[in-house]
Amino acid sequence: MLFCDDMSLLESIGSPDDVKKLALPELRLLAEEMRAKIIETVKTNGGHLASNLGVIELTIALHRVFDSPRDAIVWDVGHQSYAHKLLTGRVARFSGIRRKGGLSGFPKRSESAHDIFDTGHSSTSISSALGLLEARKLARHDGRVVAVIGDGALTGGMSMEGLGNVAQLGLPLIVILNDNKMSISRNVGAISRYLSRLSASVRYQSMRQKIDATVESIPGVGHLLFAMIVRAKRAVKAIFFKENLFSDLGFEYVGPIDGHNIPLLLSVLDQVRQLERPVVVHVVTTKGKGYDKAEEDPERFHGVSPSCPDARQDTPFFTEVFGETMMELAEERRDLVAVAAAMTKGNGLEAMAKRFPSQVFDVGIAEQHAVTFAAGLATGGRLPVVAIYSTFMQRAMDQVIHDVALPDIHVVFALDRSGAVGEDGETHQGFYDIALFKGLPHMTMMAPADSGELRAFLRYAVDRKGPAILRYPKSRVACAEGDAAPVVLGRGVLMREDSRSSMLVCALGPLAYAAARAVDGLADEGVFADVYSLRFVAPIDEAYLSALCRRYREVITVEDGSVAGGVGESIAAILSRSADGPRVTILGFPPAPPAQATRDELLRDAGLDESGIASAIRNLAAESAGAELRDALSIASGL
Repeated sequence: MLFCDDMSLLESIGSPDDVKKLALPELRLLAEEMRAKIIETVKTNGGHLASNLGVIELTIALHRVFDSPRDAIVWDVGHQSYAHKLLTGRVARFSGIRRKGGLSGFPKRSESAHDIFDTGHSSTSISSALGLLEARKLARHDGRVVAVIGDGALTGGMSMEGLGNVAQLGLPLIVILNDNKMSISRNVGAISRYLSRLSASVRYQSMRQKIDATVESIPGVGHLLFAMIVRAKRAVKAIFFKENLFSDLGFEYVGPIDGHNIPLLLSVLDQVRQLERPVVVHVVTTKGKGYDKAEEDPERFHGVSPSCPDARQDTPFFTEVFGETMMELAEERRDLVAVAAAMTKGNGLEAMAKRFPSQVFDVGIAEQHAVTFAAGLATGGRLPVVAIYSTFMQRAMDQVIHDVALPDIHVVFALDRSGAVGEDGETHQGFYDIALFKGLPHMTMMAPADSGELRAFLRYAVDRKGPAILRYPKSRVACAEGDAAPVVLGRGVLMREDSRSSMLVCALGPLAYAAARAVDGLADEGVFADVYSLRFVAPIDEAYLSALCRRYREVITVEDGSVAGGVGESIAAILSRSADGPRVTILGFPPAPPAQATRDELLRDAGLDESGIASAIRNLAAESAGAELRDALSIASGL
């Protein structure tokens, strides 16, 4: 392939068709350039590094053999799709990945016809790809459908359900199992150990290829001798390796093969493309391939934060405070256990897992199992704290209702990354936990505003009976001086109070501090408002809240969640039961989440930062003053 001297090979790739024109040496050069581009970009923007470095050769081979988008390639987990984006016409935009207005860090249908599904969560590819393949069969569409599942996604129960349905339908789905022995934390469980045993023969596979090549090169009898060896190996395999998990489910099983050997990948995929039955291609890759630090510590380099040397480091993240408090609680009571779903490090439990390994359970990417497993632990006398990101907790909704809330079992849930999350985009925003969980029976749901409250609320949830949820964001905390005010069920605390105020701002979580700063600034303008930190999403002490709010003409609620079904709607409903109740204005996010941006950008755009809250108060004050003036003029004219 010819390209300009001042253009890199990668820059010459406008579509997968260009990949098909390259010679093998150029494919290897392309892989090097892609690896360098991903490392450079992720160091600047943050993002998923190790998982993407591991699939570069596999991605090249897929786009070389298959004809995307006529052949559909479905990525699972979607965070390993950076190389796919580079080969599908997005090189020029790649430097803006995960930034506001830029590319998503996950497959996104609105970005490209090559992105078949929006896939931010794991274990969905086999089900969605199978449905697509069935629909294409009915429409007489002859393109292939490929599900690339890896980075631990096979540990999710939905993937196993999908595998069973593939066998039932018997459609020629191609499943590429990217086996890198990692999810985010190291893979756990029987499936991981099973794949490791299969993968143990990779070294043998490499040696076998060299021997095969040597035999075939023998003059005169090489091809005949090679054919005899192949038949002998097949006979031995039929005796000793007749069955495995995938063949038992009705799949043709191919592998394991080296996922960084481009010629081998091309050969295998080209043969697989011709099969008219379900097939699993077991590809073994190295997470972080080509970047020594990422290969040595793939867990640390799974997700990389942007390089921000000037960022303030003077306060901890909520996650760190949670982890420290869990360590303290584990020291005090040995019945306490933590349950995580492949995210012990991300949830702040890494130190506890090292210090108290028998008290921390990582169940893999299996949120549904995590919740019901915790219910079993609680029933057996343990005190489980389930730490799962808000966006992933959505996957276990039925288990929270059926196995914890209805039977009133004492399980504590720590929902990290609640509210505006940021650069991971729509699929990862924690906007819906309030609407999903606030109305459940027996459920207590709290939102700490600072580190002191997080510590106090976690201890409160651990000490009382029944299910409880703590929601907190991916952000640094405001470290309040002294201990948190005593926790009273259903009640918050007044953070600002002025006798001249006719407005009350009811704010949830850390946004209470943004509201307090906004009110402090408005006082200089002669605009006065009080600030009430709600603390509780559910239950709410209705009598206390109604009595408090009757002192004001206007109430503004502020939450970093969806307005639809949020705590603002709960407050409005409570206050509407009184004929003389104040008017309620609700600030929050719309039901449809925004695309990727930083948390600060998301809050600003939604009017939930200090400036936005101040503007809302100012506008209501002006509106109220105008109404009072009109009333006075009306009275005067009547006289």
